[in-house]
Amino acid sequence: MRKADAKEPSQPLAEVFGHLVKDQTSKANRYRSLRLCPFNNKVPNCTKDKAKNPLGVCSIYYYDKPVITCPIRFREEWIITGEAASFFFGKEATWSSLTEVRLNDANGKTAGNIDVVLVAYDECGKVYDFGALEIQAVYISGNVRDPFEYYMKDPTGNSSMDWSSQPNYPRPDYLSSSRKRLVPQLLFKGGILHSWKKKTAVALSKDFFDTLPSLERISKDEADIAWLIYDMQLVDHSGQERYALKKIDEVYTQYETSLKSITTPLPGKVDDFMKRLQDKLDEQLETAPINNTIEVVF
Repeated sequence: MRKADAKEPSQPLAEVFGHLVKDQTSKANRYRSLRLCPFNNKVPNCTKDKAKNPLGVCSIYYYDKPVITCPIRFREEWIITGEAASFFFGKEATWSSLTEVRLNDANGKTAGNIDVVLVAYDECGKVYDFGALEIQAVYISGNVRDPFEYYMKDPTGNSSMDWSSQPNYPRPDYLSSSRKRLVPQLLFKGGILHSWKKKTAVALSKDFFDTLPSLERISKDEADIAWLIYDMQLVDHSGQERYALKKIDEVYTQYETSLKSITTPLPGKVDDFMKRLQDKLDEQLETAPINNTIEVVF
Protein backbone atom coordinates (compact mmCIF):
# COMPACT_ATOMS: atom_id res chain seq x y z
CA MET A 1 0.00 0.00 0.00
CA ARG A 2 1.18 3.49 -0.81
CA LYS A 3 1.25 6.20 1.79
CA ALA A 4 -1.75 8.50 1.56
CA ASP A 5 0.48 11.56 1.16
CA ALA A 6 2.74 9.98 -1.51
CA LYS A 7 2.63 11.85 -4.80
CA GLU A 8 3.35 10.57 -8.24
CA PRO A 9 6.45 12.23 -9.74
CA SER A 10 6.06 14.63 -12.66
CA GLN A 11 8.02 12.26 -14.91
CA PRO A 12 8.27 8.45 -14.80
CA LEU A 13 11.92 7.69 -15.61
CA ALA A 14 14.16 6.63 -12.72
CA GLU A 15 17.17 5.01 -14.44
CA VAL A 16 18.11 5.25 -18.11
CA PHE A 17 21.01 3.09 -19.30
CA GLY A 18 21.89 2.44 -15.67
CA HIS A 19 22.03 6.05 -14.46
CA LEU A 20 19.64 8.49 -12.87
CA VAL A 21 18.12 10.82 -15.44
CA LYS A 22 19.56 13.81 -13.60
CA ASP A 23 23.09 12.34 -13.69
CA GLN A 24 25.05 14.47 -16.16
CA THR A 25 28.51 13.07 -15.45
CA SER A 26 30.75 12.06 -18.34
CA LYS A 27 30.21 8.39 -17.50
CA ALA A 28 26.42 8.70 -17.58
CA ASN A 29 26.55 10.63 -20.84
CA ARG A 30 28.81 7.97 -22.36
CA TYR A 31 26.42 5.17 -21.38
CA ARG A 32 23.51 7.11 -22.87
CA SER A 33 25.27 8.03 -26.11
CA LEU A 34 26.53 4.47 -26.71
CA ARG A 35 23.38 2.77 -25.36
CA LEU A 36 25.41 0.70 -22.92
CA CYS A 37 24.18 -1.60 -20.16
CA PRO A 38 26.11 -1.65 -16.85
CA PHE A 39 24.26 -4.67 -15.47
CA ASN A 40 25.92 -7.67 -17.13
CA ASN A 41 23.81 -7.98 -20.24
CA LYS A 42 24.86 -10.71 -22.69
CA VAL A 43 26.51 -7.96 -24.77
CA PRO A 44 27.87 -4.56 -23.67
CA ASN A 45 24.90 -2.73 -25.17
CA CYS A 46 21.33 -2.56 -23.96
CA THR A 47 19.11 -4.85 -26.05
CA LYS A 48 15.76 -4.27 -24.37
CA ASP A 49 12.79 -4.23 -26.74
CA LYS A 50 14.85 -3.49 -29.87
CA ALA A 51 18.55 -4.16 -30.45
CA LYS A 52 18.98 -1.22 -32.85
CA ASN A 53 16.84 1.20 -30.87
CA PRO A 54 16.79 -0.19 -27.32
CA LEU A 55 14.40 1.00 -24.67
CA GLY A 56 17.06 1.84 -22.11
CA VAL A 57 14.75 2.28 -19.12
CA CYS A 58 15.95 0.15 -16.20
CA SER A 59 13.40 1.37 -13.67
CA ILE A 60 10.50 3.78 -13.41
CA TYR A 61 9.13 5.79 -10.52
CA TYR A 62 5.93 4.70 -8.87
CA TYR A 63 5.04 7.44 -6.43
CA ASP A 64 8.07 7.79 -4.16
CA LYS A 65 10.03 4.67 -5.17
CA PRO A 66 11.82 3.19 -8.19
CA VAL A 67 10.41 -0.03 -9.63
CA ILE A 68 12.65 -2.35 -11.70
CA THR A 69 11.12 -2.95 -15.12
CA CYS A 70 14.07 -4.66 -16.85
CA PRO A 71 15.14 -8.15 -15.69
CA ILE A 72 18.78 -7.41 -16.57
CA ARG A 73 18.73 -4.71 -13.87
CA PHE A 74 18.75 -7.50 -11.26
CA ARG A 75 22.18 -8.64 -12.48
CA GLU A 76 23.98 -5.77 -10.73
CA GLU A 77 27.31 -7.13 -9.46
CA TRP A 78 25.76 -10.61 -9.82
CA ILE A 79 24.47 -10.32 -6.26
CA ILE A 80 21.52 -12.58 -7.05
CA THR A 81 23.65 -15.54 -8.14
CA GLY A 82 25.68 -15.69 -4.94
CA GLU A 83 22.54 -15.68 -2.83
CA ALA A 84 20.82 -18.28 -5.02
CA ALA A 85 23.90 -20.54 -4.87
CA SER A 86 23.77 -20.46 -1.09
CA PHE A 87 20.23 -21.84 -1.28
CA PHE A 88 21.03 -24.45 -3.93
CA PHE A 89 24.37 -25.83 -2.80
CA GLY A 90 25.46 -24.42 0.53
CA LYS A 91 28.74 -22.62 1.11
CA GLU A 92 31.33 -25.22 0.18
CA ALA A 93 30.40 -25.89 -3.45
CA THR A 94 32.34 -24.70 -6.47
CA TRP A 95 29.81 -23.28 -8.89
CA SER A 96 29.30 -21.18 -11.99
CA SER A 97 26.34 -19.62 -13.76
CA LEU A 98 24.92 -20.05 -17.25
CA THR A 99 22.38 -17.64 -18.73
CA GLU A 100 19.37 -18.24 -20.99
CA VAL A 101 19.40 -22.05 -20.92
CA ARG A 102 16.61 -23.71 -22.89
CA LEU A 103 14.45 -26.23 -21.02
CA ASN A 104 12.60 -28.92 -23.00
CA ASP A 105 9.72 -31.15 -21.98
CA ALA A 106 9.50 -34.92 -22.58
CA ASN A 107 8.39 -34.35 -26.18
CA GLY A 108 11.36 -32.17 -26.97
CA LYS A 109 9.24 -29.02 -27.04
CA THR A 110 10.61 -26.00 -25.27
CA ALA A 111 9.12 -24.96 -21.95
CA GLY A 112 11.07 -21.70 -22.20
CA ASN A 113 14.50 -20.47 -21.28
CA ILE A 114 15.71 -20.44 -17.69
CA ASP A 115 17.10 -16.99 -16.93
CA VAL A 116 20.13 -18.28 -15.02
CA VAL A 117 21.15 -21.86 -14.25
CA LEU A 118 23.70 -22.27 -11.47
CA VAL A 119 25.82 -25.41 -11.79
CA ALA A 120 27.94 -27.02 -9.09
CA TYR A 121 30.93 -28.99 -10.35
CA ASP A 122 33.72 -31.13 -8.94
CA GLU A 123 37.51 -30.76 -9.23
CA CYS A 124 37.39 -32.35 -12.68
CA GLY A 125 34.85 -29.83 -13.91
CA LYS A 126 31.97 -32.31 -13.97
CA VAL A 127 28.54 -30.94 -13.10
CA TYR A 128 26.91 -32.81 -10.23
CA ASP A 129 24.04 -30.47 -9.29
CA PHE A 130 22.17 -27.40 -10.51
CA GLY A 131 19.44 -24.95 -9.60
CA ALA A 132 17.32 -22.49 -11.60
CA LEU A 133 17.23 -18.75 -10.92
CA GLU A 134 14.28 -16.89 -12.42
CA ILE A 135 14.23 -13.09 -12.51
CA GLN A 136 10.87 -11.35 -12.27
CA ALA A 137 10.83 -7.72 -13.35
CA VAL A 138 7.55 -5.80 -13.57
CA TYR A 139 5.48 -5.18 -16.68
CA ILE A 140 4.46 -1.61 -17.47
CA SER A 141 0.99 -0.37 -18.31
CA GLY A 142 0.96 2.76 -20.41
CA ASN A 143 3.65 4.10 -22.71
CA VAL A 144 7.23 4.40 -21.45
CA ARG A 145 8.93 4.74 -24.84
CA ASP A 146 7.52 8.19 -25.54
CA PRO A 147 8.96 9.84 -22.40
CA PHE A 148 12.21 7.88 -22.90
CA GLU A 149 12.67 9.13 -26.46
CA TYR A 150 11.72 12.67 -25.45
CA TYR A 151 14.31 12.58 -22.66
CA MET A 152 17.01 11.16 -24.95
CA LYS A 153 16.64 14.10 -27.36
CA ASP A 154 18.14 16.35 -24.67
CA PRO A 155 19.11 14.49 -21.45
CA THR A 156 20.31 17.69 -19.82
CA GLY A 157 17.37 19.92 -20.67
CA ASN A 158 14.70 17.24 -20.32
CA SER A 159 15.90 15.69 -17.05
CA SER A 160 13.30 17.77 -15.19
CA MET A 161 10.53 17.39 -17.77
CA ASP A 162 6.88 17.36 -16.71
CA TRP A 163 5.18 14.33 -18.21
CA SER A 164 2.23 14.22 -15.83
CA SER A 165 -0.33 15.57 -18.31
CA GLN A 166 0.63 13.18 -21.12
CA PRO A 167 -1.68 10.26 -22.05
CA ASN A 168 -0.84 6.69 -21.04
CA TYR A 169 1.47 7.69 -18.19
CA PRO A 170 3.50 4.53 -17.44
CA ARG A 171 2.94 2.64 -14.22
CA PRO A 172 3.87 -0.84 -12.95
CA ASP A 173 1.35 -3.57 -13.73
CA TYR A 174 1.80 -6.08 -10.94
CA LEU A 175 -1.26 -8.16 -11.80
CA SER A 176 -0.14 -8.84 -15.36
CA SER A 177 3.39 -9.49 -14.12
CA SER A 178 2.18 -12.33 -11.92
CA ARG A 179 -0.50 -13.77 -14.21
CA LYS A 180 1.33 -13.53 -17.53
CA ARG A 181 4.90 -14.18 -16.43
CA LEU A 182 5.33 -15.51 -12.90
CA VAL A 183 2.53 -18.09 -12.99
CA PRO A 184 3.56 -19.61 -16.36
CA GLN A 185 7.17 -19.70 -15.19
CA LEU A 186 6.25 -21.64 -12.06
CA LEU A 187 3.74 -23.87 -13.84
CA PHE A 188 5.78 -25.01 -16.83
CA LYS A 189 9.48 -24.57 -16.11
CA GLY A 190 8.98 -24.88 -12.37
CA GLY A 191 6.90 -28.03 -12.83
CA ILE A 192 9.68 -29.76 -14.77
CA LEU A 193 12.35 -28.71 -12.28
CA HIS A 194 10.21 -29.82 -9.35
CA SER A 195 9.68 -33.24 -10.95
CA TRP A 196 13.48 -33.52 -11.10
CA LYS A 197 13.67 -32.50 -7.43
CA LYS A 198 15.69 -29.41 -8.32
CA LYS A 199 15.34 -26.10 -6.51
CA THR A 200 14.24 -22.76 -7.90
CA ALA A 201 15.09 -19.26 -6.72
CA VAL A 202 12.99 -16.26 -7.76
CA ALA A 203 14.51 -12.78 -7.67
CA LEU A 204 11.95 -9.98 -7.52
CA SER A 205 11.30 -6.58 -5.96
CA LYS A 206 9.63 -6.07 -2.61
CA ASP A 207 6.75 -4.14 -4.15
CA PHE A 208 6.04 -7.03 -6.53
CA PHE A 209 6.29 -9.65 -3.78
CA ASP A 210 3.92 -7.65 -1.58
CA THR A 211 1.19 -7.93 -4.25
CA LEU A 212 1.30 -11.74 -4.20
CA PRO A 213 -1.03 -13.79 -1.99
CA SER A 214 0.32 -14.78 1.39
CA LEU A 215 2.72 -17.70 1.03
CA GLU A 216 3.24 -20.39 3.64
CA ARG A 217 6.79 -20.03 4.91
CA ILE A 218 8.95 -22.99 5.83
CA SER A 219 12.56 -23.55 6.78
CA LYS A 220 15.38 -23.20 4.25
CA ASP A 221 16.27 -26.89 4.48
CA GLU A 222 12.73 -28.00 3.59
CA ALA A 223 12.16 -25.49 0.78
CA ASP A 224 11.81 -26.03 -2.97
CA ILE A 225 11.67 -22.31 -3.75
CA ALA A 226 13.58 -19.35 -2.35
CA TRP A 227 12.04 -15.93 -2.95
CA LEU A 228 14.94 -13.45 -3.03
CA ILE A 229 13.39 -10.06 -2.34
CA TYR A 230 15.19 -6.87 -3.31
CA ASP A 231 14.78 -3.14 -3.08
CA MET A 232 16.56 -0.17 -4.62
CA GLN A 233 18.40 2.14 -2.27
CA LEU A 234 19.78 5.55 -3.13
CA VAL A 235 23.51 5.67 -2.34
CA ASP A 236 26.40 8.05 -2.87
CA HIS A 237 29.01 6.75 -5.30
CA SER A 238 32.04 9.00 -5.67
CA GLY A 239 29.93 12.05 -5.03
CA GLN A 240 27.15 11.02 -7.43
CA GLU A 241 23.82 9.57 -6.38
CA ARG A 242 22.75 6.24 -7.86
CA TYR A 243 20.44 3.36 -7.02
CA ALA A 244 21.95 0.15 -5.68
CA LEU A 245 20.29 -3.25 -5.52
CA LYS A 246 19.96 -4.62 -2.00
CA LYS A 247 18.41 -7.83 -0.75
CA ILE A 248 16.03 -7.15 2.10
CA ASP A 249 14.45 -10.56 2.72
CA GLU A 250 14.36 -14.25 1.80
CA VAL A 251 11.20 -16.32 1.94
CA TYR A 252 11.32 -20.12 1.67
CA THR A 253 8.33 -22.12 0.43
CA GLN A 254 7.29 -25.42 -1.09
CA TYR A 255 6.45 -25.65 -4.78
CA GLU A 256 2.90 -27.03 -4.55
CA THR A 257 1.67 -24.68 -1.85
CA SER A 258 3.20 -21.63 -3.55
CA LEU A 259 1.65 -22.45 -6.92
CA LYS A 260 -1.73 -23.09 -5.31
CA SER A 261 -1.63 -19.81 -3.39
CA ILE A 262 -0.67 -17.74 -6.44
CA THR A 263 -3.08 -19.40 -8.90
CA THR A 264 -6.14 -19.64 -6.63
CA PRO A 265 -8.27 -16.49 -6.96
CA LEU A 266 -9.92 -14.89 -3.95
CA PRO A 267 -13.58 -15.01 -4.95
CA GLY A 268 -15.88 -12.08 -4.40
CA LYS A 269 -19.55 -12.36 -3.49
CA VAL A 270 -21.80 -14.06 -6.03
CA ASP A 271 -24.54 -11.58 -5.08
CA ASP A 272 -22.37 -8.72 -6.32
CA PHE A 273 -21.94 -10.45 -9.67
CA MET A 274 -25.67 -11.17 -9.88
CA LYS A 275 -26.33 -7.48 -9.31
CA ARG A 276 -23.96 -6.60 -12.12
CA LEU A 277 -25.78 -9.01 -14.42
CA GLN A 278 -29.10 -7.48 -13.46
CA ASP A 279 -27.86 -3.94 -14.02
CA LYS A 280 -26.55 -4.80 -17.49
CA LEU A 281 -29.73 -6.62 -18.41
CA ASP A 282 -31.83 -3.67 -17.26
CA GLU A 283 -29.75 -1.35 -19.45
CA GLN A 284 -30.32 -3.61 -22.46
CA LEU A 285 -34.07 -3.88 -21.80
CA GLU A 286 -34.44 -0.11 -21.66
CA THR A 287 -33.11 0.31 -25.21
CA ALA A 288 -34.00 -3.01 -26.90
CA PRO A 289 -37.17 -3.29 -29.05
CA ILE A 290 -39.95 -5.35 -27.51
CA ASN A 291 -40.32 -8.97 -28.73
CA ASN A 292 -36.77 -9.04 -30.17
CA THR A 293 -34.06 -11.35 -29.01
CA ILE A 294 -31.71 -9.56 -26.65
CA GLU A 295 -28.00 -10.26 -26.77
CA VAL A 296 -26.30 -9.24 -23.55
CA VAL A 297 -22.60 -8.49 -23.96
CA PHE A 298 -20.33 -8.43 -20.93
